[in-house]
This record gives sequence, C-alpha cells and structure tokens, in this order.
Amino acid sequence: MELMPQLRRTAAALPLLAALFASPAQADQFKQTADGGTIECSVSARELTRFALVGDQFASVSKLSTGYPYNDFAVTNEPVRGDIYVSVPETYAAAKISFFATTKKGYVYKLACPVERIEAQQVFITNPAIARKDATRWESETPLDETAVRLVQAMANNAAIDGYRIRQSAALPARVGSLEVQLIADYRGAALTGKVIHLTNRGAKPTTIAEQDLAPRDALAVAIANPALEPGASTTAYVVGPNGEQTHD
Repeated sequence: MELMPQLRRTAAALPLLAALFASPAQADQFKQTADGGTIECSVSARELTRFALVGDQFASVSKLSTGYPYNDFAVTNEPVRGDIYVSVPETYAAAKISFFATTKKGYVYKLACPVERIEAQQVFITNPAIARKDATRWESETPLDETAVRLVQAMANNAAIDGYRIRQSAALPARVGSLEVQLIADYRGAALTGKVIHLTNRGAKPTTIAEQDLAPRDALAVAIANPALEPGASTTAYVVGPNGEQTHD
C-alpha cells in the first residue's frame, strides 16, 4: 500500500483523536514484567489460555503436580512459536494457578492467575528490557522524520516491527460530527507511537478530511488513504507522534 505521509511539526490539537479513547475495552490481556517478576492475569476455567512473549519465546515450565489429573491444570509448550497453553479442568478446586516459566533469552517469570469462567484468553507479555532495545535499534536506522514515515508505511502494510508492542483495539466507534471514528490499532515503540484509525462518513453529504483534523500538536506524520469520502464511504488514517518516554537522535 503506497501512502505519502505528510510530516507535521505544528498542528492544532483536534477533537477527533480525543474521541477514540471513550471506550478502551480490550479482549486480550497485555502484561509488562521484568526478570524475576510476577505476572498476574486471568485464565479460563473452561477453555484454553494462551501465553505469548513479545520478542522472546518460552523454553520451559516448572510446576508442582497434585498427582490427580482431575484436580490439576496442564501447561503445554508449543515449540514453533514458543507460546504456552494452559488448560484447567472443570473439576479443578483451587481458585488460582501458579507456575514458573523460563524463556529462551534467559528470563524467569512467575505466573499467578485466578481461574475465571470466561472465554478463551490470550495473554501477551512484554519485557521492556527486550522490547526497548529492539525498538531503539529500528528507530535509529534513519533520522526521526524518515522513521515516522517508515512507521506509517509499516502500519499501512500491517507489518510487525522489532520491539514494537501492537495492540488491536476493541474500542467502540465514536461520532464526531458526520464522521464515525474508531481506533483500530496502537503501535508503541521506544521513541515513537502510531495509531491506525478507521473513519466513516455517516453524513448525507460528501466530506474531505484534512491532516490537521487528525493531528495533535506533536504529531510527526499523518497519512489518510482516501481523504475525500462520499456518504457511507470509509477510509483509514495513520498518525505518528512521540512516545514521550525516550528521545531520538
């Protein structure tokens, strides 16, 4: 997908982006930890729970066995992706499961999770020590302006970026005038953050979306796939700004 992002140094802050965060519900669980840290989450009492490491893979799991299959949970290590899957039988009596996991990069985590009657779960685990190093390396390959454009292109192509945490949003659409605005995904790296936004013209007349309608004051790049929308038509926009946690040379 070819896009020509417009780089922005100054832009008026805009109500469209503010509307995106009214309903930040997430179906998946995202956890951040460090070596030796404890990860608290919820596991399904009836279906599988998947644990996935961002930028790493599980190598082994250590847990105590009760000796009674009807009152014990199972942990399966999936060797291709390095994920682990937890299953809990309906006859499991305890309210929580806990075990230790070692990763291929040598980190050890404790997982302590209440068992709940919920649908199948996905738990994505980030270790900032890994992610920040990889994201910084990717961002430092080019000057800031070029890196912002590369991030827009990666989002437009639905591409993964080393060290970036990508969250698919379950937020409900918000209405701003005749436009329906919905956050689709959030890309977060070391110095930059990017947002993928779906826009639909719910009005009775054609409308044209300008970059300044989407860009907050600190935006670095904005791209809109199709700025001119007929009634009922939709488009996707991409906004890149500073993460606010680290500077970029």
